[in-house]
Amino acid sequence: MPEPLLPLAVQAHGKADEDRLSQGLARLVAEDPTLRLEQNQDTRQVVLWCLGEAHQDVALERLRGRYGVQVDAVPYKVALRETFGAAASGRGRHVKQSGGHGQYAICEIDVEPLPPGSGIEFVDKVVGGAVPRQFVPSVEKGIRAQAARGLATGHPLVDIRVTLRDGKAHSVDSSDAAFQTAGALALREAAADVPVHLLEPVAEVEVLVPDEYVGPVMSDLSGRRGRVVGTDQAGPGRTVVRAEVPEIEIGRYAIDLRSVSHGTGRFDRTYVRHEPMPPHLAEKIREQAEKGS
Repeated sequence: MPEPLLPLAVQAHGKADEDRLSQGLARLVAEDPTLRLEQNQDTRQVVLWCLGEAHQDVALERLRGRYGVQVDAVPYKVALRETFGAAASGRGRHVKQSGGHGQYAICEIDVEPLPPGSGIEFVDKVVGGAVPRQFVPSVEKGIRAQAARGLATGHPLVDIRVTLRDGKAHSVDSSDAAFQTAGALALREAAADVPVHLLEPVAEVEVLVPDEYVGPVMSDLSGRRGRVVGTDQAGPGRTVVRAEVPEIEIGRYAIDLRSVSHGTGRFDRTYVRHEPMPPHLAEKIREQAEKGS
């Protein structure tokens, strides 16, 4: 079976369609093995991977006609990430006094960038009980929750080490919730003083084309910010072009390659890593995030 490589993000048209959507999609994929269904945890999108535009149209029509589900196609999103561009420190202060029990939590953290793929490390270096032992996990929970929500653009924060080094508590007013809030505030304050880089997913693309289309394909990939990493002969008159290309640039590559190679090319894609997005593109996404909020 050919691999479906054209993404179609869909959402239910109305409330009545939401209940039927998952069942309709499951039945659709069961009867058509060239469709692949993805529930993307990062972007919160439901994505149908199809073979081409005609395949997309047929899938949407089947959902409507056969299963009575009205869906809307929405722009496909790639899973971006954020990370710190430099080391920073932050202080989270959550103090509220208003009759009865108040809320009291203060924590001080250091944040440093880590190599790609490191995730989030949390280190406790508090001495003398400045943050009571039972509230250290609360600080970590607040920091991880804020990291999942993102800072600059709403995309998850990754590849940092957060060190809890000091804080203050109150014998009555300190609580789990208060220290969670203080941890989140400390991370936000640390991010305010340093650049927060946007990371984009990069895929390795292997394109198989007749030799006469190698030039146009390589030129097209370069225009998508791609880096050609090699070419190999794949039998008489055919070549495999290997390139690393940002995923944001190849959402419609299944259609565009058909045009560039006059219908003779095919390709595979594999996620490789996340890497920093060029500043001018990252700035556009920041502006969109600010407008959205």
